[in-house]
Amino acid sequence: MQKRTLGSGGLEVSAIGFGCMGMSWSYGPPKDKQAMTTLLHQAVERGVTFFDTAEVYGPFLNEELVGEGLSPFRGQVVIATKFGWKANPADGGKWNALDSRPEHIKQVAEASLKRLQVDAIDLFYQHRVDLEVPIEDVAGAVKELIQEGKVKHFGLSEASAQTIRRAHAVQPVAALQSEYSLFWREPEATVMPAIEELGIGFVPFSPLGKGFLTGKIDEKTSFDSTDFRSSVPRFSPENRKANQALVQVVTSFAERKKVTPAQIALAWLLAKKSWIVPIPGTTKLARLEENLGAADVELTSEEVRALEEASSMVEIHGARYPKSHQQLVGR
Repeated sequence: MQKRTLGSGGLEVSAIGFGCMGMSWSYGPPKDKQAMTTLLHQAVERGVTFFDTAEVYGPFLNEELVGEGLSPFRGQVVIATKFGWKANPADGGKWNALDSRPEHIKQVAEASLKRLQVDAIDLFYQHRVDLEVPIEDVAGAVKELIQEGKVKHFGLSEASAQTIRRAHAVQPVAALQSEYSLFWREPEATVMPAIEELGIGFVPFSPLGKGFLTGKIDEKTSFDSTDFRSSVPRFSPENRKANQALVQVVTSFAERKKVTPAQIALAWLLAKKSWIVPIPGTTKLARLEENLGAADVELTSEEVRALEEASSMVEIHGARYPKSHQQLVGR
């Protein structure tokens, strides 16, 4: 597995990381702990050194799984986690309220260190921008944690270019994590010019379009009530049917290259910039191996351009988030 560097602080990770969220949360019920632990080990054995989790995934379940599962590999892997959410008493205790107050960030760091079973958090992201707390205060709190040796690198998620610049001026940002794929290319216009200028890495989540770009989802697919895609406008049956046109574009390129649609989607991201590290998630070994195989798929600049031209001709139907969450991104 090739390595890539995120940010100017020398954070070296595998070219393809592993998004762990779906093992415990958001894509249906939590999966079997022993099976997921085995899969984490198999990922390390295949060269993955970059694993992504967050306290809110569960909450806590995913950090506990990742911390315990990766404990035999301390010093060999990079674990990223996130702060910024809290339980909302006004909504039955659901974790849908933001809280990036410095004192809360420090409390979360201490708790995450214990769950992850590490002495320092490799990469600590603000999960969503909290407009109630100046981003300079957020960056300052993480800077103090870095000075204390409890955090190594600072990250942001789904932040705007302006917010990234303000944070970076206080504490260098190693990575921005945001949704980015052939299914959602807005970051190319909104944040990528800024992070390239500032020397910040980019970690695309949902690089396979929440599974859509694999070609395994169509209008007949049914989602469990605990699968968040059941509430996403882009994944309504009629929109899934309309958006199949994009899958057909990706599939046609995959057939020409004799690879899978998922591998084309990931190879496209890897070909875009040397500082992009996608983090596809899975709960199956076969899918893990398929995803990692994308690192061996080389796309020429001409192929990248042709793929982009063909995909940009497809009109994508449906918003990528429900309205309640849409207002929390790009702030």
